[in-house]
Amino acid sequence: MSEPTGVDTSATDSTAPEQQPEPQPKPTETVDFWKQKAREQEKRAKENADAARRLGELEDANKSEIDKAMDRVTKAEAEVASVPAKVADALRAHLVALHEIPADDAELFLTANDPDLLLKQVTRLVGRDVQRKKQGNHVPREGNSPTSASGDERETVRALFGN
Repeated sequence: MSEPTGVDTSATDSTAPEQQPEPQPKPTETVDFWKQKAREQEKRAKENADAARRLGELEDANKSEIDKAMDRVTKAEAEVASVPAKVADALRAHLVALHEIPADDAELFLTANDPDLLLKQVTRLVGRDVQRKKQGNHVPREGNSPTSASGDERETVRALFGN
């Protein structure tokens, strides 16, 4: 804690009216400052993009023939790996049209990306429909009228209903 020294620093000149100078904005608070910063950053970004492009070109030029061949092999292997899926998609569309499989059933049951497995799925799905049509709905004694009731039953019914 400091003790007052006895000198009043609040009023240096009692005859002058109190005027406070307007506070000057900090340089970081002005719009011009931030516009200038943004321009600098844009300039740096453009320079960096150009440098990155030139670096990519130099790296491609410096690749050996082996590296270029390895890139081509990798792309070819990826293409070969996608061939069965493409064949399965085309085969699925053909089989759905050929066997007139409803779209809902095709989406639900024909999910394979391998042509062989897809053929097995179609065979099972179509076989299931054929089996269901072959067996159909069967009611064992449909259309047969019952044989005449025995005498005791008739007497009981007549006694109950009075005829």
